[in-house]
Amino acid sequence: GVILASSGLLLMIERGILAQVKPPRPLGKDPPRRGSDEPLGDLEQEVLRDTRNRTIGSACGQRAVPRSVWDLPGGQRRTVLRHLLVSDKYRFLYCYVPKVACSNWKRILKVLEGALDSVDAKGKMDHRSDLVFLADLEPEEISYRLKNYFKFIFVRNPLERLLSAYRNKFGEIKEYQQRYGVEIVRRYRKNGGNSAGDDVTFSEFLRYLLDEEVERMNEHWMPIYNLCQPCAVRYDFIGSYERLGADANLVLERVRSPAFVRFPERQAWYRPVTSETLHYYLCNTQRRLIKELVAKYILDFSLFAYPLPNITSEFCRH
Repeated sequence: GVILASSGLLLMIERGILAQVKPPRPLGKDPPRRGSDEPLGDLEQEVLRDTRNRTIGSACGQRAVPRSVWDLPGGQRRTVLRHLLVSDKYRFLYCYVPKVACSNWKRILKVLEGALDSVDAKGKMDHRSDLVFLADLEPEEISYRLKNYFKFIFVRNPLERLLSAYRNKFGEIKEYQQRYGVEIVRRYRKNGGNSAGDDVTFSEFLRYLLDEEVERMNEHWMPIYNLCQPCAVRYDFIGSYERLGADANLVLERVRSPAFVRFPERQAWYRPVTSETLHYYLCNTQRRLIKELVAKYILDFSLFAYPLPNITSEFCRH
């Protein structure tokens, strides 16, 4: 049912309208941080939130769509329950999405629960310890929290998220190079058997994603829809990576976190994926791969109101 609700976008792809969609114009400056008397948000953000809410409501209203986590197949239910983090003290559930600032949100949860003194604490992030996942609880405890707790999620442009995962995992992390990179090169490159997995091209990565079953994907590139199941879990707030600071402040205010808890500043060493970087990679990739990939991630594009990429020859020349 959800897929049928997105059939209009799929039809656009088939008819080539994909290439005509322009990227969104830059948003205005972020609203002030917590403590300011100035109003948060602007008209454009209100329209975006309303669009997301209406789209999700329409898609999730289809008869065949699961209405709760208990209606999901076992594998899908395990995935979403393992990605929902619990704060009983502040009564909220957060569905973490890798490559959408989830490490910083986990730091905040640890500070709120007293496991960390500060969000600026140094040291490698432990993604499991001192955190409670909904999957750790009994069925009746799960149902109670899903019904009564504030639930939120943060989303990101699907292609930008994939590019971020590609650059991070295959450019910096040996474990991923050995576990995934070696196999990707061997599978998609002629005479690629001698690769150490650290030279995977973006096109090879995309071909791998197209051949991979969604339910078997690594969480860093699994679609957000499959990770967090926005039809089975009715989220009270959907924040965006594009307005991370402002939206994070709204959430912190909503859950009544202590005033000293703030969303961490971006680290100086972090290399963000800019729109120019994304366009460079997309314009140097076969158009067929991009179109097929958009179709595979169509629910993330449609439900969270992200524009389809502009990959026309004219645009790419600029």
